[in-house]
Amino acid sequence: MSLGAVPRYPMARPAAREGRAMVFLFILAMLLLILAGSEIFINALEQLGERLRISEGVTGSLFAAVGTAMPETIVPLIAIFAGTGKPAVNEEIGVGAILGAPLMLSTLTMGLLAVVSVGRRGAAGGFQAEPGGLRRDLNFFLLAFVLATVALFVPHEASAVRVGFSIGLVLIYFIYVMLTLRASEQLVAAGHGTAADRPLFLARLGLPAVLPLIVAQIAGGLLLLVGGAKGFVQGVEAVADMLGISALLLSLLIVPLATELPEKVNSILWVRRGKDTLAFGNLTGAMVFQGTLLPALGVVLTPWSPRPDVYYGVAMTLAGALWLRWRIGRDQLRVWHLAVNGLLYLVFLGLALG
Repeated sequence: MSLGAVPRYPMARPAAREGRAMVFLFILAMLLLILAGSEIFINALEQLGERLRISEGVTGSLFAAVGTAMPETIVPLIAIFAGTGKPAVNEEIGVGAILGAPLMLSTLTMGLLAVVSVGRRGAAGGFQAEPGGLRRDLNFFLLAFVLATVALFVPHEASAVRVGFSIGLVLIYFIYVMLTLRASEQLVAAGHGTAADRPLFLARLGLPAVLPLIVAQIAGGLLLLVGGAKGFVQGVEAVADMLGISALLLSLLIVPLATELPEKVNSILWVRRGKDTLAFGNLTGAMVFQGTLLPALGVVLTPWSPRPDVYYGVAMTLAGALWLRWRIGRDQLRVWHLAVNGLLYLVFLGLALG
């Protein structure tokens, strides 16, 4: 070995370690940004719900769900329309991100709520979420997701049939929104109105807590959420490259883990404050949004065909949603019920990575 070659190896290792350290520091910074955005967003959203005199179900299932669903909605759209120069890779990322989002919410995220609740409530402790809204959300989600699953087996050449499935999914979400809004007035009268327990953050600067200021804080919180989630995805993709994960598996496992962070964080914060209806409405409302409008795009814009990884994801998603719907129909939702959903995610990991 020549003298000139000696320093190359000792210098390469610290450089590689420094690069990895920078990636993880970047991911941590994005997590903190998402946490800050979540606090700002839900603070203003509670103010808006109270100002408009709407139920917690509408605030959680529609406003919070759609708002925090922006990161995972953007990812498949960018992948499909403005991704890499490889159409097959773009389609894999799009399909994985579309199916991975409801998978995360119905399994892992529910399991995380069990983890943060077991200390205060115990494994047999119950949640006080308004059951009618949860039943409605899960009914619509299961209907839409079963329809999207059936569409996996429709040949890509049958474009007219696929368009019909897509239109049906959009109509399901439209009907869901109408029924959710219609139920709001009765829920408010029954004591399920949205109530803000803290003043508007921007009002602490001496500004009047008027509606435009509330909307401005909501927009600011959303920008932080979307920006933090996008940065988190970039950091996680860098880690996935180090691990050599395929595009489909990346989009089923890693991307939704990042883009679902706003829903996870918001719901965890609400559960810890005893606002169970908002917490669960945020998750189940996002499931309906992601189980209707996003698959409607996937059915017509991607091959949307069955593969082993897709089978596993669909099966665990449906199992998690069916389990929740069954338990809500029988009795009060309890902490250990959500732990079962978390175990379903571990089953999916074992199947996908095995």
